[in-house]
Amino acid sequence: ILSAWFYLSLPDVTFLKDENPKSTALIDFRREQAQLANKKFRLRQKWVRFQQIPDLLKKAVRITEDSDFYSHGGIDWVELRESIKKNWEKGGFARGGSTISQQLAKNLFLSTEKSIFRKFREIFITYRLEKALSKNRIFHIYLNVIEFGPGVFGVQAASQYYFKKDVSDLTLPQIVRLTAIIPKPLSIRASGNSRWLKWKARWIFGKLKLYKYITVERYDSTMQEFIK
Repeated sequence: ILSAWFYLSLPDVTFLKDENPKSTALIDFRREQAQLANKKFRLRQKWVRFQQIPDLLKKAVRITEDSDFYSHGGIDWVELRESIKKNWEKGGFARGGSTISQQLAKNLFLSTEKSIFRKFREIFITYRLEKALSKNRIFHIYLNVIEFGPGVFGVQAASQYYFKKDVSDLTLPQIVRLTAIIPKPLSIRASGNSRWLKWKARWIFGKLKLYKYITVERYDSTMQEFIK
C-alpha cells in the first residue's frame, strides 16, 4: 500500500514532451521566500530553442555538471555511491552527486529540503523523465530553468542579465563564466571576478581543452582574464 501511494504521488511528466513548464518548484519557492521577507520578486526567464544555445555552452555545462549525461539512464550510480559515502562520513548532505536529469527533477517538482525521502522521490521522478523524454529535451528544459542569480532562471535570461546580450552571442569567456556559477547562483556573479569564479573558470577551461572542444591556442588566449 505504501509503495502504491508513493508511486501515485509522483508527478506526471509526459506533458513536458510538448509543453514548457509554466513555473518550477524552485521558482515558486524563491517567490515564497521573497514574500516572507517582504521583498519584491522579479522573475527573469525567457525560453530559447535548443538550437539557439551555443554548442560550446552545452558542452561546457555537460562536462562540468554531468559528463556522462548522454550515456547513463538518469542516475550516475558510481557518483551517487560516492556522495552517499561522503555525506555519511560528514554526517550531513555535503555532496550532491546529482546528474542533469536529477537536477531537473528536483528543480521542477521538489522542495529544497535535503532528506532521504526527497532523494528517493528525485530518483523516481528522474526515471520518469528519462522514460518520457529524449535526452535533448531533458537538457533543453534544464538549460531554460536552472537558477543563475536572484530571480534569474535559464541561460537566455542569464546572458541578458549579466552580459546584456542573447545567449547565442556569448563569447567563450562568458560561456565559461555562466557555467561556473551553476553550483553557486546566489553567491557568485557571472560578471564578477571572485577568486572562486576564477578558479572554477580555469577548471572548466582545462576540461574543454582536455576533451578537445577548444584548441590549445584558444585555451591560451582566453584563459588570461582568469589568471590575474
